Order: sequence, then structure tokens, then C-alpha cells
Amino acid sequence: MSATAAAARGARAAAGLLDRPLVVVTGKGGVGKSTVAAALGLAAARRGLRTIIAEVARRDDVSRVLGGTGVHEDELAPNLHHISIDPEEAMEEYLVDQLPSRALADVLLSSRGFGYLAAATPGLRELLTVGKVWELAQDDRRTPGARPYDLVVLDAPATGHGVAILSAPRTFADAALMGRVARQGRVIDAMLSDPAQTGVVAVARAEEMPVNETLALQDALPATVGLELDLVVANGVLPDRFTAADVRALEAAPPSAPVRSALVAHRRARAQRAQLARLRRTARAPVVTLPFVSAPVLDAARIEPLARALERVL
Repeated sequence: MSATAAAARGARAAAGLLDRPLVVVTGKGGVGKSTVAAALGLAAARRGLRTIIAEVARRDDVSRVLGGTGVHEDELAPNLHHISIDPEEAMEEYLVDQLPSRALADVLLSSRGFGYLAAATPGLRELLTVGKVWELAQDDRRTPGARPYDLVVLDAPATGHGVAILSAPRTFADAALMGRVARQGRVIDAMLSDPAQTGVVAVARAEEMPVNETLALQDALPATVGLELDLVVANGVLPDRFTAADVRALEAAPPSAPVRSALVAHRRARAQRAQLARLRRTARAPVVTLPFVSAPVLDAARIEPLARALERVL
């Protein structure tokens, strides 16, 4: 396939990203995943999609940026909602749904032995978390009175743990072989491994380690989940402000704090450009860049330009 044909196919994949019920945002820790998830949610909501951004392990980074207050399905803006998934609450919801009576669910939930068993079972927290994400994406939700969403944006954990969450239903289904856990695991995995239903966005800084991790994720996803990356977001890209003549003048200038600062900024920007070129050369998904935002605390106003940048490729 030619580079032009590959780029065209990648652009079509990115353009169809918001047509799927679930989009997973992942990447190395500290690269701005939550910021990108918030910007993606804003872009989807403005398109008229009833959208929810789901954070895991009781995190509320997106909620704080966009003005939310709670763990449950809060409305942050028109068409935009947020939830922070608590594995214990997800466990309670699952047991109430699966067992014949609420009383039996309460007995299990209050049992210290059951609590120890649940805590010691590898991958159970991931299964419960992604099970709740799956439930949010269903037309017929098990939560009484809950309305369906057009799009769920999962602000997933850092790359390795994010892959573990996506692969948890298949792992449990294969281990259980039969019964409710196996059936439920296969149902959830059928959605997570279907590229028509689940899209994956990798967020990276234009730096060596985040780029390495993104390329490793690109190779791991097909084998573990059956998906490909749909979009790579290079976040926090610095402007390249100086021409070659500017740099020569700075290098010839008498040493001073402003000169040193300018040269450091130039070298960082050039190093980012090199990593960005490497990422574009080796990624099988389209790569979009978002500018560096200098602010002690991000809020909806500062994320707005990032949402607009994503809208241009979506």
C-alpha cells in the first residue's frame, strides 16, 4: 500500500471514530490522557452526541477540569456527562443484576470472606470496571431509569493497565469456560474486540519514551484485544519559534539567562520534531498534534482550543 493510500485510510478511520459507541483513550502516564479525553468528549457533545466520559479507580481528573462534582453520571455541559467508576460500586451493581434477589447480593457484599476473595482474584477489578463501561454503552441499560449514551469515552489507565482492562473479559471467559461469568465475559469481549464498536486513541508526548510506549501499544493491541490504533494524539507540542538565522544569532550573542532560555526552548522543540517525525513514520494510525498549554490548572476554557483541533480531524 502506498503512503498516500495509507494516509487516506487512516484519515477515514479517524473520521469515523465518533461513530462507534466506545472510544478508549490510553497512553503513558503523564502525557495528558485526561486532557485529551475531555477535549474528545467536548467535540463529540458539540456534534450532538449524548456523551459520557468514564474515569476509573475513583479518579476525577476530567470532572475537576470541566466542573463536575461527583462520582455518578453528572452532566458537565449540554450532551456531556461524566462518571468515575468505583470497582466496589460496580461489584454491587453487577451482583444485584445477576443474582435472583437483592437480599442474596447484600449477603455476599457484607461477607468478609467474599470481600477477601474478590480482592485476591487477579483481574477482577479490571473486569468489573470494563463491565460498567460496557453497560454505559448499551441501549438497554441495567441501571433502573438510566438513559443510553451515543458515545462512551473511557479515560483508561496508563498503557499496560489499559490493555489489561480491555483484555480482562476475554481472560475471565477463557478461565471460566462456562457459566454466567464466561457468558458475560464473551458478550463484553465481543464489543471490545470489534473495531466497528470500539476505537482506541493513543496519547503521547513527542519524546522518546512515550513514543516507544505508543509503538509498543500499536503492536500489542492486535494480539491481546484484536484492535488497531485509530488515532495517535501527540500532546503538548512546543512551537518552533526560531529560524536558523535566529539560532545562529542567539549562539553568537553574549551569554545571558534569556539567551540560554531561548536556546533550551529551541532544542526541546527540535527534539520534539524529531520524535514527531519518527512517530508519523512508524504509526499505522493518523497522528494529530495538540499544542502545549501553559497553565497551572487546566479548565474548560483552556481545553476548548484542543477540542477544536480534534474536531478538524474527526
